[in-house]
Amino acid sequence: MITIIAAIGKNRELGKDNDLIWHLPNDLKRFKKITSGHDIIMGRKTFESLGRPLPNRTNIIITRNGNFKADGCTIVNSLEEALKICNDVNPYILGGAEIYNQAIKIADVLDLTLVDAALEADVFFPEIDSTVWKETARQNFNADEKHQYGYSFVTYLRK
Repeated sequence: MITIIAAIGKNRELGKDNDLIWHLPNDLKRFKKITSGHDIIMGRKTFESLGRPLPNRTNIIITRNGNFKADGCTIVNSLEEALKICNDVNPYILGGAEIYNQAIKIADVLDLTLVDAALEADVFFPEIDSTVWKETARQNFNADEKHQYGYSFVTYLRK
């Protein structure tokens, strides 16, 4: 089962200048809990925005740069190659936008944080086609002293 995990804004915003455009501590805690112990697959730019391999996970980085190296990570050249080398029945796709565009065609689950904000961005999540995806779970949260924006944890399953 392939799961895409992402936080997106009202207009499917993912980030700007290779960085997140919001800080939601509960989203980060949930992300850590859900992905710990799993293989995580991401593009090189996403890895560079993180700055290090994420602990307690097998970090697989997709890049076309044949000279790219990252200690503690496995480097591959395609999403297909990343999925072939996974030792996990439920790998997580972390992005970025180009990887999401490829993965949404084959993923089984979308595990999204929908942020109640429309912010300036330069990368976007693909359209969620309601003929392909069915919402199966949702938890809504209001903005508070630690979360500038309201947000929802939403799960979609491929129909």
